[in-house]
Amino acid sequence: MSYSPRHGQILDLLTKEGTMGVNDLARHLDVSVETVRRDVKALAGRGEIVRMHGAIALPSVVNEAPFERRMRENREAKETIARLAAATIRDGESVMLDTGTTTSLLARALLDHRQLTVVTNSSDIARTLATVNGNKVYMAGGELRSDSGSALGFSAIEFISRFSVDHAIISAGAVNAVTGIMDYDLEEAQFGNAVLARGRRRVVVTDASKFGQKGLVRVCALTDVDELIVDRPPPADLADVLRQAEIRVTSDA
Repeated sequence: MSYSPRHGQILDLLTKEGTMGVNDLARHLDVSVETVRRDVKALAGRGEIVRMHGAIALPSVVNEAPFERRMRENREAKETIARLAAATIRDGESVMLDTGTTTSLLARALLDHRQLTVVTNSSDIARTLATVNGNKVYMAGGELRSDSGSALGFSAIEFISRFSVDHAIISAGAVNAVTGIMDYDLEEAQFGNAVLARGRRRVVVTDASKFGQKGLVRVCALTDVDELIVDRPPPADLADVLRQAEIRVTSDA
């Protein structure tokens, strides 16, 4: 089957997004689903893409660790959030970060900062900020999870309880007007709650895809947060609740 210029567009989209469904591809390319299916068949036949669980991906993505795969999702939005959050932190200050793709990108955005004191349970964040620019990095101990390289559980929470920092920053799986800040893992939610309790400034960083989601486990009430840093403003109903809770919302818009 001959090569179509659209094949290049599909490969470019997968490079950016990681994985995509056929319907999403059709919408992005403004063609029919059947047309995309023919393109997918051709690309898969040449080994340029892999079909899996109702979606398609580049072969390199299939072999990625779960955390690295999540780092690719909504990457542009997360990098925007990381840039905004980094701008609120000054050289010489202390910051506590939980594990998460957005907080990992925030660590990268802090590479130009100097003399930071960083407390985290994330091996990725610790590796990023340790041994550079005079930083001090303290990492919570315990068994590292294979999917995220994070330490969780009682020992990790007990460790961070010894610190009091300028900025306590966590990521979130959901931000809901009724249920508050939510996540999908009990231990991660417990750790996030403990992080917020240690900061003079309590911040949640999350992209707009989390607005209105319900999550599974409650991290904290909205009133337990001082600031929300996002890529774009929340919808009106959530914005009203955040305003009533006197939570500052910082976005790129």
